[in-house]
Amino acid sequence: MNGDEGMKTVLEVKNVSYSFHTYGGIVRAVRDVSFDLKKGEILGIVGESGCGKSVTAQCILRLNPEPPGFFEQGSILYQGEDIVNKNEAQMRKLRSDDIGFIFQDPMTSLNPTMTIGRQIEEVLIYHKEISKSKRKQLALDILHKVGISDAEKRYKQYPHELSGGMKQRIMIAIALVRNPDIIIADEPTTSLDVTIEAQILDLLKQLQQEMGTSVILITHDLGVIASMCDRVLVMYGGKIVETGTVDEVFYEFKHPYTAGLLNSIAGINTPKDTRLISIEGTPPDLFNPPAGCPFAARCRCAMEVCYKMPPKNYEISAGHETMCWLQHESAPSVDLLKEFGRGSAVNE
Repeated sequence: MNGDEGMKTVLEVKNVSYSFHTYGGIVRAVRDVSFDLKKGEILGIVGESGCGKSVTAQCILRLNPEPPGFFEQGSILYQGEDIVNKNEAQMRKLRSDDIGFIFQDPMTSLNPTMTIGRQIEEVLIYHKEISKSKRKQLALDILHKVGISDAEKRYKQYPHELSGGMKQRIMIAIALVRNPDIIIADEPTTSLDVTIEAQILDLLKQLQQEMGTSVILITHDLGVIASMCDRVLVMYGGKIVETGTVDEVFYEFKHPYTAGLLNSIAGINTPKDTRLISIEGTPPDLFNPPAGCPFAARCRCAMEVCYKMPPKNYEISAGHETMCWLQHESAPSVDLLKEFGRGSAVNE
């Protein structure tokens, strides 16, 4: 990402809150989330299970079932238009042409009753001007581009005839066939072994660079964030608690949750008998979110104000922000690296 093109904003998420009606009450899954996506960048969203990563990603393409899901507030602006207000026909066109989505489990995301070729061509079916032969050619071209050998043969096969890694390449092909402006990848390597995972991530980065596509990458793997992303959002309890470049978040982190995440992973030089440091406690109840900071109950640095009032966003530097009372001018000085363990994963 470089030059003026890298500064252009292609997507703006503003103060989005998204909830679900359930038998137990309303689950407030995403709470007042704001961020933007620049042209040609890879933006990572990281956090533990249940923090709101996937719901946030699916809000952008309105993939959460509505009902029971609903927007409480906020807007999602793409090319100056608010996605939240679009009807289903408009959303189908958006999903077909402008924003692609790679789901986390190719084993269950592909239709077992349809050939690979037909599933890729489904993205093109809304375009009446594209002939049947042209659709097939586009499908074969994208299969070649994502590294599928013998594309003509794979085009006629069914998902059960392919390996897990090949199925994920098909998912990438479906997302990229119309050369979209944005790709959202929701934990795209979750079900794959480490070797195949590396191949898929390398492919995704290569295609992103070739096509100039912007990518939102959802993951719980900090190693993936470090190797793939330009910027990163750290989510907890339905909120973004820290945002910045990868270097800022990994080496100059300012939120105790970010510190806890980084200290819970092993570094390259960590002795094999070292016990990893976990974050004690459990995530907040999103049926009844806490009045203050969502991390306060698990935070070793929590002050009285943390339990009572939500912190505002504090700007550490241009683009690096954190939602933590420790940044208030009256707060005590705290060494997060020391407070949250040995810090080996960060320093190595």
